[in-house]
Amino acid sequence: MIRDTLTGSRIRERRVIAGLKQADLARQIGISASYLNLIEHNRRRIGGKLLLNIAHVLGVEPSALTEGAEAALIASLREAANDVGKGVAEVERVEEFAGRFPGWAEVLAGAHRRVLSLERTVETLSDRLTHDPQLATSMHEVLSTAAAIRSTASILADDTNISPDWQARFHANIDQDSRRLADSAKALVTYLDANTEETGNASPQEEVDAFLDAQGHGFDGLEAGTQTVDAVLAGAPQLASVAAQHLARQVLGQIEADARAVSRDALAEALTETGMDPVALAQRFGVSVARILRRLAAQPDTQRGLVVSDRAGSLVFRRPVEGFSIPRFGACCPLWPLFQVLMHPGQVLRERVQQQGRRVATFDCFAVAEPVGPAQYNAPQLVHATMLILPVTAPDQSQPPGRPVGSTCRVCPREACAGRREPSILSVGF
Repeated sequence: MIRDTLTGSRIRERRVIAGLKQADLARQIGISASYLNLIEHNRRRIGGKLLLNIAHVLGVEPSALTEGAEAALIASLREAANDVGKGVAEVERVEEFAGRFPGWAEVLAGAHRRVLSLERTVETLSDRLTHDPQLATSMHEVLSTAAAIRSTASILADDTNISPDWQARFHANIDQDSRRLADSAKALVTYLDANTEETGNASPQEEVDAFLDAQGHGFDGLEAGTQTVDAVLAGAPQLASVAAQHLARQVLGQIEADARAVSRDALAEALTETGMDPVALAQRFGVSVARILRRLAAQPDTQRGLVVSDRAGSLVFRRPVEGFSIPRFGACCPLWPLFQVLMHPGQVLRERVQQQGRRVATFDCFAVAEPVGPAQYNAPQLVHATMLILPVTAPDQSQPPGRPVGSTCRVCPREACAGRREPSILSVGF
């Protein structure tokens, strides 16, 4: 409709961009300027040879005049308008805007994409600078070594009665500490400049994450029983450290055991009968709810996230899903259902949440905490909490919107939150 009726507007905008006067274009295509004026004001339909001639003179494809902006451009403009907020932009006129001003539409869409990229970069860097253990250790070593050099140099400068033997010792200490400082600074710069695809990842957990991402979190050989865990690890260049290989072995062993208990095909068939009901599925297969949650996340061609936390609240496994931000370092939002079930092992929690951020995204979460390993006398029971994350693409407006949660306090925009541990850089800056 709008797409069909704005051909004239697109011709006018393309003519202006090309620097042609209306009379010049009309002369080149063999019509009067007054008729072209009617066309450009969408008062005359146009097609056939005339449209082809105009497109040829303007140096564009005819479809650019009849169909207007690409669907991706329209989607980007809608997304940009939605991110600003309701009522700020006339979303219903986005196709008209893109058709009449294609250049400005591209500029706006490009700026929006750049904003998204910068926000993700800020979130990642803030997460790393605040919580990265290796970075914190490196900085501590640099600062402590510099302090030792400063202290030794101060003694030499202030005390003129030091014996030659002690002066030689102090000089040797300064030489040794300065070498250590140079090595530490070089290692820190190398770490900050490292390209993870070429020089490895910052931590064993990141190596495992990179390995799982490279495989798409899918291991058909383990699922079918035609490949062993050792064979999978042997072909994993992402796992450079012994610690990463140990963590990956645990993850792959869990996937192998889950696949033996509940196959993908059997679970897919059961889903058609029970729907998304982890408790019913667990009863049907005679397995734990946590195992069903892991198998649901492992189904191919699905958009489902999964996080697993130990009793200390540290994430031991993460499978990201679009829109739900999971921090790579430091503490997660304490309001996640994942942490609520840690207090009540065996309880299955189903809750709708809205993760706050640059945009609000809605998810249905299933969470359960279950014991890990055999029971022992007079020993603390180890517990893992598992949470399945399902995106809600079209929330029912008649239903409650869901509990507001964040990613991590450092990048959460919610100001009035009882669980906040530190100020957000989104409100108070760095």
